[in-house]
Amino acid sequence: MLIPARMSEAEEQRWVTVMLDKLAAQESKRVLGDAELTERAARLSEQYFDGRARPASVRWVTNQNTRWGSCTPAEGSIRLSHRLQGMPEYVVDYVLVHELAHLLVPGHGPRFWRLLEAYPRTERARGYLEGVVAAERLPHLPVASDE
Repeated sequence: MLIPARMSEAEEQRWVTVMLDKLAAQESKRVLGDAELTERAARLSEQYFDGRARPASVRWVTNQNTRWGSCTPAEGSIRLSHRLQGMPEYVVDYVLVHELAHLLVPGHGPRFWRLLEAYPRTERARGYLEGVVAAERLPHLPVASDE
């Protein structure tokens, strides 16, 4: 965040607080609940799989820290990692389409990847997620202090 140099420390703190509150409000509007996630999955299934992938449940979970999503075809359940919340829509859609495809083809063989070719932003979304993983692996540098 850029702040004019003429601002006092008190004004700076107030401005940062106001802007962070605005960002948090925007972020909370973008996060889908489980019901909206289920509706989105239904629309994506219709759009890319002629409605053939019909999950019994679609929900956010907080226990997936190494996977973006998972699917249990026998139960028809899809779970998306909470880490996806706030990422671009096309990335969340890709993970949903990926998991929906598992309802039709359980493994990651050629037939599975052919199904994913229907989603036009597959490569872009995969690249985005690979970038997130790479950034997480970078050493965290200490924050410079003004002193």
